[in-house]
Amino acid sequence: MVTSTISSNVQPPAARKAFAEKGYAAASMDDLTAEVGLTRGALYHNFGNKRGLFAAVVEQIDTEMALRAQDMGADTKDLWQGLLAEGVAYIRMALDPEVQRIVLLEGPAVLGDPSQWPSQSSCLEVTQQRVRQLVAQGVMKPMDTEAAARLLSGAALNAALWIAASDNPKEVTPKAVEAFQLLASGFLKEPA
Repeated sequence: MVTSTISSNVQPPAARKAFAEKGYAAASMDDLTAEVGLTRGALYHNFGNKRGLFAAVVEQIDTEMALRAQDMGADTKDLWQGLLAEGVAYIRMALDPEVQRIVLLEGPAVLGDPSQWPSQSSCLEVTQQRVRQLVAQGVMKPMDTEAAARLLSGAALNAALWIAASDNPKEVTPKAVEAFQLLASGFLKEPA
């Protein structure tokens, strides 16, 4: 299980709420400390700066997203369907306003390439493990498992980024899901 790096001395809901409601740029240090009775000094001590606190909130939400996606995958009949369900669940989470704003829109703008975030690296490891199992079972074509996992993870992430940035996320979501499923089916040894 992936754990968040948010310090137990700082209540993440206050920072999360401020970033979700006001956005990174508009959330003031006072917004981030007032609700939990912290001083700016305590925030700086725990996170270094506002960006450090934002990174911790992004990691927390992204980790929650991964765990929810894994739960969706666990409810399926087999490992392949589970892998697809996880990707689709992650994509559909782009409709959540908090996920859209904090993780998918402002996260890359403030923190850079999401594929380099620790939480995304953890997701990649889980995906690679599943791909390795599917290749070993003969469900997926023999291939480099890291390459396949990176492409599948990247496709789900980029689909979510597309949804979040679109003018009509609800209209884009089914298109993104269908394209992800078609792309993923290309990895199957036998056509679906």
